[in-house]
Amino acid sequence: MKTYGAFEAKNRLSELLARVERGEEIIITRHGHAVARLVPTADFDREAVQAAIDKIKELRSQQTLGDVDLKELVNAGRRY
Repeated sequence: MKTYGAFEAKNRLSELLARVERGEEIIITRHGHAVARLVPTADFDREAVQAAIDKIKELRSQQTLGDVDLKELVNAGRRY
């Protein structure tokens, strides 16, 4: 893992991004302390993400407050 100072990283950003695209990880420092890490983005399965979102929406639609009115809860919270 290669380390670059913030000033040098700014001046060489295009080159650093190309290296990250090839799979390399790069640390950016400021005054000798690591402040950021450039890493390749992870590919994700859009279908799995959408399935998770759909499941959350389904679970949310099944939740109720019972006999309690949402407006009453909001007003009760404002009193404290």
